[in-house]
Amino acid sequence: MGLSLPVPVITIGLLIASNVFMTVAWYGHLKFKTAPLIVVILVSWGIAFFEYLMQVPANRIGYGHFSAAQLKTIQEVISLSVFAIFSWVYLGERVGWQHGVGFALICLGAWFVFHDWS
Repeated sequence: MGLSLPVPVITIGLLIASNVFMTVAWYGHLKFKTAPLIVVILVSWGIAFFEYLMQVPANRIGYGHFSAAQLKTIQEVISLSVFAIFSWVYLGERVGWQHGVGFALICLGAWFVFHDWS
């Protein structure tokens, strides 16, 4: 008996995982300012490879259940969520009220994308 997860669960799970890799690839090196730029680029590309291994299947699996605009919106909300946690936990940056307001407005925009106006 195989475990069959719903398309939204698979899609969102893969998008979360891919965004963790993407965020580490793009911003993880900021703590290593003395590392040579070429090394940082090559390591980031290596990490980003795993991001693509999850991002592409997430979009392939999710498309049809979600529209392309909905997939992109889900990805952006996840990306900002992952980044906020990463910048707070890993980089030690403060997350202020203005970030919360901005994120709430983005979520409001996502609601408009997902709302059926017909």
